[in-house]
Amino acid sequence: MQPKQDRLSEWFVPQFGPLKFRIAIGLLFLPYTGMVLSYTVIGSMLATVIYWNRVMAIVTIYFFGLGVAAHALDAIGGASGEKPWGTHFSKKSLWVIALIALTFSYGIGIYYIVTAAPWLFVVALLEGFFLFAYNLEWFNGQFHTDAWFAFSWGVLPVWAGYILQTNSLTMVACIISFAMGLMSLAEINASRPYKALKKIGAFSPHQHQYEMILKSLSLSVMLIAVGMVLWRQLH
Repeated sequence: MQPKQDRLSEWFVPQFGPLKFRIAIGLLFLPYTGMVLSYTVIGSMLATVIYWNRVMAIVTIYFFGLGVAAHALDAIGGASGEKPWGTHFSKKSLWVIALIALTFSYGIGIYYIVTAAPWLFVVALLEGFFLFAYNLEWFNGQFHTDAWFAFSWGVLPVWAGYILQTNSLTMVACIISFAMGLMSLAEINASRPYKALKKIGAFSPHQHQYEMILKSLSLSVMLIAVGMVLWRQLH
């Protein structure tokens, strides 16, 4: 079974609609993108005063920066040459998608860096670096590791949410961010063997167990974010 066929059978890929539509939705990795967006919300909710327009802004920034751009770059294939979604989208079209999404994402980010939170610039630089270094496996894949994944898509999004609200970073925000980093570490450590089993093409109990772990992790993080939003609105 080919990898692209395996990916189309993923639990987060719709089983209806045209092929390119299904691949486009799959390329967004919505449950995992949802985890990262939730991290930004969790970071935002830690602030004493909540600016809800900034909450929406950071969610939008990460949706286009990670959900669209980073996953488009990942689909291009890095040093390993693996193209997880096959060749249904050309390399040129994926680059165009990534650059348009990044332009939109960084356009919003620069506006808030200039008007509200200059320290967000540090996170923007780091995320920009990891977006290319991780997904395109620059530097011989030295940054394409589980630890850097957890830092870039677990720790930094919490920082981004909190910094955009406060233009500062506290010990509490750092502790929560590293807790979310551990959630991302658990996710990537379950995802790698899960994908390896999918490539074999034969269903196994282990594959089902990893899938349940991934579903539970993504849903739990999103529920934490929703719960924190409701809690802040009620208090």
